[in-house]
Amino acid sequence: MIQDLSITREEIDAVDKQIVELIEKRMDLALEVAKYKMSTGKPIYDRERELQKLEKLGGLASTEFNSKMIQELFLQIMTGSRRYQYSVIGDQDHVIDDMFASVDELEISPQTKVVYAGVPGAFAEAAMVAYFGDDIDGSNVKEFYEVAQMVSEGKADYGVLPIENSSAGFVSGIYDLLERYQLSIVGEQMVQVNQCLLGIPGTDLSKVQTVFSHPQGLLQAKEYLEDKAWKQISMSNTALSAKKVHDDGDMTQVAIASERASQLYGLSVLNPQLNMSNNNTTRFVIVSNKKEYVKKANKVSISFALSHECGSLYNILAHFIFNNVNMTSIESIPLTGKQWEYCFFVDFEGNLSDNEVKNALKGIMAETDEFRILGCFVSEK
Repeated sequence: MIQDLSITREEIDAVDKQIVELIEKRMDLALEVAKYKMSTGKPIYDRERELQKLEKLGGLASTEFNSKMIQELFLQIMTGSRRYQYSVIGDQDHVIDDMFASVDELEISPQTKVVYAGVPGAFAEAAMVAYFGDDIDGSNVKEFYEVAQMVSEGKADYGVLPIENSSAGFVSGIYDLLERYQLSIVGEQMVQVNQCLLGIPGTDLSKVQTVFSHPQGLLQAKEYLEDKAWKQISMSNTALSAKKVHDDGDMTQVAIASERASQLYGLSVLNPQLNMSNNNTTRFVIVSNKKEYVKKANKVSISFALSHECGSLYNILAHFIFNNVNMTSIESIPLTGKQWEYCFFVDFEGNLSDNEVKNALKGIMAETDEFRILGCFVSEK
């Protein structure tokens, strides 16, 4: 005889109530563990003990299915306990506080050296002027890595690098440069991007054979270029593409760049609007070799490495959820020489002085490899 469903549900409710009471009792015990670890300086995360305990708990189940379910359940219970312990202990050893210094304002004066990649007329130049103004010692180089190199070696105080476009996504290689040269993000600048088609005055579009631009520029004009049989050639910079068309003087060549570039290099605007989106914006980051942040900063950027294991990323990102920290973006790249391992780059709202942020970072730092705070800065959102 099948038992009435309402009775079964009542029994489930009673069991659930017991589970909640037991979990709360377990969290009280986790608090005692946190107090002990706080007094002895022992780390909260003990991966080997957790793995042994999960195996033991799974072995108590009567079926293989129940074993896997119990291990999954207790994995979440144990990770929740750790997050609770991190919040109790906090940053008492000041590990997070000691990573970056808080300053009232960035040091900017007429002697401040700022470098960007490209030539005059590049969107990076526009970002530099928008962020620093005209009263600084600005200069340009050809490649992004040269910007990072100059800042790393102290030949420039700040660098300007594009990191993300609202239409084309993250700019390839920039996060890798931040890692390789150990640079910090200290600022952010949004630039409205309007890509134009430029050519030698008198250019006949029906005779065009080649178009030059930065890969992002070509991608942003993808819809316009789809029905064109033009050869697409990538350049290191959009303004450099305009300069090449000007220098070559070849009317079968065109460039995708800004209207400002057309004015600087004496080119005609053959099409004033190539963007797939009317709201095309590129986010530039201001980088420094100093680990500092302004007190009014409202955004944090971090990186960490994870092996390719089921649930590993979820368990890390849950630190944001449990601390009520809002994540705004995530990007991943494969780790060089390490198969199926990835480096993740995460941006989230907050300030390094916030307790919630420090609690989240302490947990992530303990449970990942190659953890690094990339910067804390004012976001334009």
